[in-house]
Amino acid sequence: MRMEMRMRIRSVGVALRFAESVLLAPGQRHARSNAWAAVCENRRYAADRRHDDAVAAGTTVDAAGARPVRR
Repeated sequence: MRMEMRMRIRSVGVALRFAESVLLAPGQRHARSNAWAAVCENRRYAADRRHDDAVAAGTTVDAAGARPVRR
């Protein structure tokens, strides 16, 4: 028994998008992973900077980082 996988393609654009998604899926996954790593790194950098700025101003930042507490 021969199984055929048939897909009806409505236009050239649809065919190209399908081919692109099949061929580039691993690369897109890798790019998303890299982007998320960059977001996490930027958040750590921003938190460190908020802390450094608060120390320089003579205040401390509460746990949420929302409001400085003057001591």
